[in-house]
Amino acid sequence: MIRSYFGIKHQPFSITEDSPLLEHQQRHFDVLKVHSQQGGLCLVIGEPGTGKSVLKNAIIRHDPAQWITPVINRSLHTWPNLLRLLCQAMEIDSLGNDSKCETRLINEARAYNAQGKTIIPIIDDAHLLPIDALHKLRLLLEDFPKNHNLILIGQPALNTTLQLSQQQDLKSRVTYSAKIDALAPTALTAFIHHQLDLAGLPHTTFTEEAVNLILRASEGTLRAVKNLCVGSLIEAVRDQTRTVDLKQVNAVLMQPHWRHNARDEPAQPVVHTNQKPRSK
Repeated sequence: MIRSYFGIKHQPFSITEDSPLLEHQQRHFDVLKVHSQQGGLCLVIGEPGTGKSVLKNAIIRHDPAQWITPVINRSLHTWPNLLRLLCQAMEIDSLGNDSKCETRLINEARAYNAQGKTIIPIIDDAHLLPIDALHKLRLLLEDFPKNHNLILIGQPALNTTLQLSQQQDLKSRVTYSAKIDALAPTALTAFIHHQLDLAGLPHTTFTEEAVNLILRASEGTLRAVKNLCVGSLIEAVRDQTRTVDLKQVNAVLMQPHWRHNARDEPAQPVVHTNQKPRSK
């Protein structure tokens, strides 16, 4: 719809597996490359939509001849299921009991080590991973050759969990942690202009007022900017205009999921107690 109306070949604001890294993502990626050669445990945390998935995809496609990057995107699992997902990601047999699966993974890791390859398991949405499964994964990796680096990607709650005293054995193995923060307006404006360049559209496709409104509404979140820009372009097609202005952006922001209304929030449960109210 957008491509046919604007007469372009490339879909604007489409973030794919081979999307280039932004400056802040590139900085973290360069450090992760060094730590992945040393072995250990790395954390990448950030609020939803800040660009963690783009960073993950860059790690996956970097040097596939030497980097083995099994990825687990479905982290809300018990240890037996997680173990078999890891086997599937490593493309080895997942049949049999847990012990057999663990032995196959260790042998496969040693085979890769003999070939001079580095193993970098990635667990996405790791804040959803049951903590006992993470402890068992840590114990499994103890038997791996030292040419491996586990990368946990998740929301800030993951770091909060690791700060607890009972998780000291996990925290002490963290060699690097990065927080993907919300982006500054200048960086988001550069992102919008870069996406327009890729699509072959002029920067004036979005008026300055429209860009400013998008930046305020997105609150520094990359995914929100992308969704607002795509939605605004769709509204421009509907209005038969080639310029996105306040009218088109506001039409998107009027959609219920963009609007916070306290009346839509679930009512707080009433707590009944047998305590008498204090007298004034």
